[in-house]
Amino acid sequence: MAERDPKEGDGPFTFGAVVRTRVASRYKPLRDDALGSSEMSDDELEPDSDPDPPLQGNCCSCIREDLPQVMPEIIREAVKHRTTYQAHLPGAGIFQCSITGLGFKVKSAVTITYRYATWSRHLSKADEEMWVPAGPLFHIKVQPRVVQEVHLPHFICLAEGVDTSVCSIAHFKFENMILERPTRVAAFSAVLRNPSFSLLGVLWRKLRSTLYSFPMHSLVLIYQQLRAANTTFHLYLIPDDNSVKQAIENQEKDWNTKLIPKPPPFSPLFFGCIYQVTSTDLVVITPDAHLPFCYRSPKEQQLFVEIYINNMAEETGLLMINTHDNTEVWRASLRPGDINPPAFASMNMSGGAFLKKHKAKLCSRMRQLTILPHLRNANVINSDEEEELQSQNKSVTRNLILLDLIEKKGLKAQEQLYQILRLKDPYLVADLENSS
Repeated sequence: MAERDPKEGDGPFTFGAVVRTRVASRYKPLRDDALGSSEMSDDELEPDSDPDPPLQGNCCSCIREDLPQVMPEIIREAVKHRTTYQAHLPGAGIFQCSITGLGFKVKSAVTITYRYATWSRHLSKADEEMWVPAGPLFHIKVQPRVVQEVHLPHFICLAEGVDTSVCSIAHFKFENMILERPTRVAAFSAVLRNPSFSLLGVLWRKLRSTLYSFPMHSLVLIYQQLRAANTTFHLYLIPDDNSVKQAIENQEKDWNTKLIPKPPPFSPLFFGCIYQVTSTDLVVITPDAHLPFCYRSPKEQQLFVEIYINNMAEETGLLMINTHDNTEVWRASLRPGDINPPAFASMNMSGGAFLKKHKAKLCSRMRQLTILPHLRNANVINSDEEEELQSQNKSVTRNLILLDLIEKKGLKAQEQLYQILRLKDPYLVADLENSS
């Protein structure tokens, strides 16, 4: 393993309280023989077929860079069972992928191809003893000497005075790992100037002098089983790594569940700590209420607890506590409205009437990056119009241009937009209709 300072390269690259809670049994990780192989090849990591923008951990002190977002083209290779992204960058500047969080500063217009890879396939046992993955591993291809900087996402919380000198960017070439010093480390990304391209990702050197690891941004994901008896949920606690999040989404999709969006923990978490899930109401948690916070490869089965609620007629509170010091790190409520689709005020409103009545609020509240691919697939907009929209830096401006464009295309296009919004953002549509 070698270490070098960044320099210009020109090939392909890979970066890489008292509560009433019933606990049914002690926690046990799911066995490999019950799940199939716990490891899959890089080619089998299939992101969600309809990905939303990355759900990001919340931190009051870490400020995220506001970079122009670009929605990549999604290419599914059925033979290799993998998904690749292509970002068509319109010109010089800094851009960030709206799905992966990967960022690039480029000299000119360029197309960049990238996909997720797997740390466990490339880190040796000795490397795993010394280093911990701090973000996704990427395989990236681009023409030489166009990319000036690559911004690799990481989930280490820098607000706690973390020593960034132990941050390195792993560059894998010919099965050898080379460690590169990042040009700078920002709150949610490590920046490498003049990168050479193969496998690239962010690593953090482990601390041998302390019991616990670095503070980390994290996510709590809750999925409702749609065909289970009464109300059953799966709760995951993961680092804020979008490759892990997408792997969970793929698995849950096979289990016929739906995501119940909830806020992330309100303080940084630590690998090696155990966090206990409890409730303000009578619920059953299996196999155990304790979740270890750790990094698991996207191709491994992610750990979760199952929460069974017999009666969801009223709000049920959930909490998460650090078992080391009994501090509360997360709190949320599950409400009947979370598990039932929102009621729309009018089932007969036309798309044209909806757009005319709520255009001003749609400009400020619509999540355009979520719906653009659906508008393109429905032939409401073409690729040139989509590219023009993505080139706008401000979301309000993008939304206004899109809505003006839809209005000019006529009532059929307006109806398509309305139906796509009802499908992809039903709570926004319900709130607008019910407030009028």
